[in-house]
Amino acid sequence: MTFDELLTLVDDRSAALRSAAAAASSLEARVPGCPDWALTDLIRHLGAVQRFWAVVVRLADASAPPTAEQRGDLDPQGDLLEWSAESTALLVGALRAAGPESAAWAWWGGSGTPLTAAAVARHQVQEAAVHAYDAQEAAGEPSPLPAAVAVDGVAEFLSVGMASLGKWPHRPARVAFTAIEGPSWVVDLSPAGVQLDPAAGGEPVTTVHGSASDLVLALYKRIPVDAVRVDGDRSVFDEMLGWSAAD
Repeated sequence: MTFDELLTLVDDRSAALRSAAAAASSLEARVPGCPDWALTDLIRHLGAVQRFWAVVVRLADASAPPTAEQRGDLDPQGDLLEWSAESTALLVGALRAAGPESAAWAWWGGSGTPLTAAAVARHQVQEAAVHAYDAQEAAGEPSPLPAAVAVDGVAEFLSVGMASLGKWPHRPARVAFTAIEGPSWVVDLSPAGVQLDPAAGGEPVTTVHGSASDLVLALYKRIPVDAVRVDGDRSVFDEMLGWSAAD
């Protein structure tokens, strides 16, 4: 996706979260995907995250995260949904002003993913999309992730989230993910870490099938593993999910 498309999706998925929250019976409704949270907690979380990354992008310094003084107050002020909309606008505005190649600190430096505003935008699409699903589920009307978001979400989870975890602690394995929409991904898990789309050939020991949305939601543990089809060694996929929960 282009940088402009990423920014549009950050805005769109954040708005979807607010729309679901507004339609819920109460902002105190529990969030199944985040069992300790009510909708108010979910909205506060995404708003604070977006304000944090807006500061990161404006600083354009890949060497360190912003200090507490630079972050400022990330707590909600006034109407919660209006504050949430302002948070999204701050993030999208900072990203647009910076441009895709601008330097940006990020927690995924160890994954090899570039430390740029474009990488921040890409991850923030997934952050907003998964939490929009959380809000929809809390309101009783969950919807699949949009196709473009979900297809990129599988690769983003594997190459950023998992690849940032370091050495794979279990026996080496190759896992394939196949979306019913057509795309597929292969990942090698080894003491060297996580490698998406490895150059060397070889058959996967585990293949996970489902819609791209279901693959992403299963990786983020929003839906049960039984919602996707796992062929081959199921224990490897279980180990993946357990490992990614460690951080």
